[in-house]
Amino acid sequence: MAGHFEATPRGGAAVALDEVEIAILRSLAVQLLELIGPGDEPADGEDPLAALFAEGPSEPPTDPALARLFPEAYGDEDSELRAASAEFRRFTENDLRTRKRDDALTVVRTLDALPSGEESAVLTLNADECRNWLGALNDLRLTIGTRLEVSDEDEGGEGSLYRLPDSDPRKPMVMAYLWLGALQETLVETLMP
Repeated sequence: MAGHFEATPRGGAAVALDEVEIAILRSLAVQLLELIGPGDEPADGEDPLAALFAEGPSEPPTDPALARLFPEAYGDEDSELRAASAEFRRFTENDLRTRKRDDALTVVRTLDALPSGEESAVLTLNADECRNWLGALNDLRLTIGTRLEVSDEDEGGEGSLYRLPDSDPRKPMVMAYLWLGALQETLVETLMP
């Protein structure tokens, strides 16, 4: 079980994590929450139903990592598609941000529920938490991959990341990117019938 998820009864999964892995996962999830930003809570006295139907932004984020997490719906080649993307974003981005925040918060909360002061612990997730973890792991990889400028068009792909010298300042981020990918892959495998 060390380092990879295994299936548990009733559609859940479990993984053994040491204290360093727990700290890294928690830190990355908190950084993701900070990147996504706080949720919009209704102001005192404001109608909560009206807040539910609030419109979101119509422009794509300028930060490349946020643009990767909240991509254009229809591309941006012509003005008609740009207008459709803006309209789509206006009505969907707030909900998407909320879901991504919920996913990252689930990671933080499940890690915080582990016994503290021990060298390692077994994290056991129920089926819903597994889905939240999958979303958060995906978002973390997309964010780190964007910061590392990893793309599908890279000739070397992820293989070139393995060949970075230890002196390269990107090496810790690359190691986190690859490790999160392995966690994500094993979690997907445990959820497949």
